[in-house]
Amino acid sequence: MLDVTRVRADTPGYDADSGLVFLDSAGSSLPPRVVLDTVVGHLRREAEVGGYRAANERLDDLAAIKTAIGALINAPASSIALSDSASRSWSDFFYSVPLAEGDRVLISEADYASNAIAALQRARAVGATVEKIPSDGSGQLDTDALAAMVDERVKLVSVLHAPTNGGLVNPAAEATVIAHSVGALVLLDACQSAGQIPLDVAELDVDALSVTGRKWLRGPRGTGFLYVRPELAAAMEPQRLDLHSGVWDAPDRYRLAPDATRFEFWECDVAARLGLGAAVRYLLDLGPENVYAAIAARAEHLRKTLPQISGVTVRDLGIRHSGIVSFTVDGVDSVAVRDRLAEQDITVTVSHASSTLLDMTARGLTSVVRASPHCFVGYDELDRFVAALAAL
Repeated sequence: MLDVTRVRADTPGYDADSGLVFLDSAGSSLPPRVVLDTVVGHLRREAEVGGYRAANERLDDLAAIKTAIGALINAPASSIALSDSASRSWSDFFYSVPLAEGDRVLISEADYASNAIAALQRARAVGATVEKIPSDGSGQLDTDALAAMVDERVKLVSVLHAPTNGGLVNPAAEATVIAHSVGALVLLDACQSAGQIPLDVAELDVDALSVTGRKWLRGPRGTGFLYVRPELAAAMEPQRLDLHSGVWDAPDRYRLAPDATRFEFWECDVAARLGLGAAVRYLLDLGPENVYAAIAARAEHLRKTLPQISGVTVRDLGIRHSGIVSFTVDGVDSVAVRDRLAEQDITVTVSHASSTLLDMTARGLTSVVRASPHCFVGYDELDRFVAALAAL
């Protein structure tokens, strides 16, 4: 059972007395105090002794970040590369997958714009094709259609675990089995699932997984990580290297790092990375399963109450749901809904069609409002949000 009183007390930016109702953890969540103190404390230390010495003092703590992440996703620390975002992680792996003329890349219908743009750019450059995996009647990725699509020319399948524009959760493990049957690699975008949905890379069996720190993990902005299957991490050559990802050991030769470190660069925001480690350890300390259950319960509360408001339509698809609740209000633009709620210290956000073009176009939607309550949000605050929405 989650100690909600503790979680609320641990969140300096979230004080019920302030009147804030924060429903944007799918965008950038509120970090717990330990994250704030870790980041600010390290910045102060850099100001005292300089960045190099401050980092050298924290070498063990920096190494422990990957250990904590590994515990969260059931992976060895050596298979994890730290980055500045989920998009960077996704791109670093994607651009390292060999592609040639005639090869095929398959993407989810709900795939994110950053992933689709990168896939289209690279396909254009090498003569490959990018194809959409259809959705089934529930709105989730259609595994039967995927099975009919795959052949030996499919080199990579991009699966979006939880879309940015709604509560859908795609059947990632099932899709991976199908992709592997023809030798294709699977890159799972777990940007919206890490921190709110169980992630076990051994069970999912994906080849790579990209994550951001600022959403449900409650870490700082400018952080993220990439998981790469250990045998691939020791064999793939990233498109970009530096003296951290490789060693210049002869005038005409370099040697790659032996593990996922080859996907990292030396320069980074040390304070932010320490904050990411603090966020992951905080989640592990709370008990991830407790946090996941609390998020799911709050989202389900909204899915039950929002349809009771005249003119409000919940737009979530799929069979299994995440902590994101998407909706529209008849006759009121999504941006106007967001802004009018913000006037009452209720924070939601808007997901536009340009972020998930294939899915939104297919459904005839230009935008949706997105409410994403974390475990620190109280049910009384959810009801206050519902009442404010009804008043619109």
